[in-house]
Amino acid sequence: MMREKLLRLMAGRNGNDELNRFLLYADVAVLLLAMIFSRSLGRVLMPLALIVLGITYFRMFSRNLMRRSEENGKYLILRSRVRATLRLWKDQWVQRKDYKFFVCPACKTTLRVPKGRGKIKIVCRKCGNSFTGKS
Repeated sequence: MMREKLLRLMAGRNGNDELNRFLLYADVAVLLLAMIFSRSLGRVLMPLALIVLGITYFRMFSRNLMRRSEENGKYLILRSRVRATLRLWKDQWVQRKDYKFFVCPACKTTLRVPKGRGKIKIVCRKCGNSFTGKS
């Protein structure tokens, strides 16, 4: 009976998407920080946590599905960019002993060249631009 009422309430509403999950996790983190730093920083963090929670519930119960879908799509694109950047940094860190990394000045692509070759001419595979660098 209660489940049916909840299903009727949520019919035609946005519900919980990836952006809402992120906002909820961020809200829990802010609440934990507010509890840890209750005297000094807690006075600022607690209202911030309530604002984030309000935004989350607003998005969850919203009937404007098109707008919420656009917001979620933008969040997913941003998240994939951040993950790709973190993955690139990790790969560069793991390979730092064997390779040196350069950024193409024309297209900003990260290029990898073997270390210990001296001054070399580097050709970008993406745009064909060439430049020199010391490996």
